[in-house]
Amino acid sequence: MRILVVNDDGINAEGLIRLARAATKLGEVWVVAPDKQCSAISQKITIGNYILLKQEPEFPVAGVHAYSIDGTPADCVKIAVEHIMDKKPDVLLSGINYGFNAGIEAAYSGTVAAAMEGLLKGIPGIAFSMEANGVYDVVDEYLDSLLREITSLPVGIDEIWNVNFPGCTLDEYTGTLYDRPLAKSQYYTDKYVVVDRIQENEVLKLEGEKISRAELGSDLDALLNHYISISNIKNSVICSSVY
Repeated sequence: MRILVVNDDGINAEGLIRLARAATKLGEVWVVAPDKQCSAISQKITIGNYILLKQEPEFPVAGVHAYSIDGTPADCVKIAVEHIMDKKPDVLLSGINYGFNAGIEAAYSGTVAAAMEGLLKGIPGIAFSMEANGVYDVVDEYLDSLLREITSLPVGIDEIWNVNFPGCTLDEYTGTLYDRPLAKSQYYTDKYVVVDRIQENEVLKLEGEKISRAELGSDLDALLNHYISISNIKNSVICSSVY
């Protein structure tokens, strides 16, 4: 299996390294990642500016072809498929993002958007995310088995898998839930704080607060109760062009 691994947290992100290492157990791995943090950038691509492509010989997973670019997650997919790889990958893995990509916040996600960019090129995609608290217990225990399972499952040509891991201990972990619809709410509420005033202008900073409850049966509800949440997200562009 030829596997492309991308992310939005950058080439040095711990989640990317964990995902690339797990992917090497399934086949040949190519990593193409941004050279800096690109969270919440969605499916933005670089137009009209140059993009620097660098080989990453010190990438800490043996046997991986690793590159970084000073572009976006969607750029990573486009450059990998159109310029770096001699053949199209069999599957695209995006993540593991540091922070949930669940509920309506998935629309902002560079992690999810990279998998969507692969879908536009006919590549099945899986987006992986975890709670932003540094607790990798559930990821480390279940990533390998979930990766083997999901890459073997059929998926529609117009949808990606979206997998979120809770940041809890194995004792707190309660199981895996499939077919979770995205919550119609955000994990973080929108709250803008005035941090400075310059003459008549205000300097704002987004400081959202975590929710404690979500719609029953949703992906956020599963995560708040320490389940792994597995969802499918459809691409409406492909839906409309195919159907």
